[in-house]
Amino acid sequence: MDGETQFVLNTFSFLFWGALVMWMCAGFTMLEAGSVRTKNASVVCLKNVGLYAIAGLTFYLVGYNIMFAGVEETGFLGYGANGLERSLLAGDASSAAPVTAHGHSSMSHWFFQMVFVGSTASIVSGTLAERVRLSSFFVFIVVLTAVIYPVVGAWTWGGGWLARMGFQDFAGSTVVHSTGGWAALAGALVVGARSGKFGADGSVKITPPSNVPAVTLGVFIIWLGFLGFNGGSQAALSGVVDALTISNVIVNTNLAASAGVLVAVTFSRQVFGRTDLLAVLNGAIGGLMAITAGPAIVDPYWAIAIGGIGGGVTMIGMKILMLLKIDDEVGAISAHMGAGIWGTLAACIAAGADLVAQTVGIVAIGIFAFGVSIVTWKVIDWTIGARIGPDVEVMGQDVAELGIEAFPEFVPAPED
Repeated sequence: MDGETQFVLNTFSFLFWGALVMWMCAGFTMLEAGSVRTKNASVVCLKNVGLYAIAGLTFYLVGYNIMFAGVEETGFLGYGANGLERSLLAGDASSAAPVTAHGHSSMSHWFFQMVFVGSTASIVSGTLAERVRLSSFFVFIVVLTAVIYPVVGAWTWGGGWLARMGFQDFAGSTVVHSTGGWAALAGALVVGARSGKFGADGSVKITPPSNVPAVTLGVFIIWLGFLGFNGGSQAALSGVVDALTISNVIVNTNLAASAGVLVAVTFSRQVFGRTDLLAVLNGAIGGLMAITAGPAIVDPYWAIAIGGIGGGVTMIGMKILMLLKIDDEVGAISAHMGAGIWGTLAACIAAGADLVAQTVGIVAIGIFAFGVSIVTWKVIDWTIGARIGPDVEVMGQDVAELGIEAFPEFVPAPED
């Protein structure tokens, strides 16, 4: 394959898979909006649109350069197309060969990496729904997307010390999802639980989704987006090997999610005393998280085993958080952090990862992400306040913070 064709295919691959990953933000929005009470659904929509916009700008201005500062071929340190690409865009045909030698356009690589950042931020949004102050949430997302995530990425995908140690994470079980899970856990500890969620006697108030079809649709959208999340992480589409690898990755991703669902269907009654729909849907997400560290495995039966265990880890994690009285509105900590950690370790079983390197990576990233996150949340709480007031919690954030309702009743106009 000639260099120009390879360049075009690789660039198109980043842009296409990146668009699918962006679509996951819509899935997280639907999942979260359907999980909360209707009086908070509008704020959920604003949070998710806002966090994606923040992620795009902060990762463009700061984060990408932190993450890939040591990787010269990214060519993005000038905040746009690199010098050779600019020459070609300006009509200098002599630049075509040097540009295609890079394998893909710098902007397509930036876009694909940026949409991952939005997924990390969405994890925090789901966990803290219905009680975090909107402005405080956005302040934290700036820190997460500009500093916390990029530093973790620099250690791993940016060629840093964990990469040199041999740490492997194909598409981000730990780099993306555990990082978001640790940040969400820190926020949950600082902000606290929703009023009335946990009784003094240890009881847990069940808070079922307000819109079950929306939650289910959200999970399907996330499932679809993960095909791009993992498939695109092959980072090339330039030959037979890439095509075969992407095919395996997509099939293994789908199998892992399916196994996570069936494990949750089978065992949720034993864990929660009922066949729990939210647990089943999170079983799919847990399966996706688990396989993400090593989806390029050749034998699909390993994907089924890894995904099934990921679904089980997610359910058990949800139960443990309830016992610890840590309120996670959508089960994101268990699905993203818990199953993400399992998946990173499971890469040692079938994907050739080194147990020592994987363990060091999990611990180092966990300490850093949680440590910086909890300090950030505490500073936010001490300054502008992290939690909404009790009157706002009763009234609902939609009316109190936005002055609208997500599902207003139609009231007849008064007669003259």
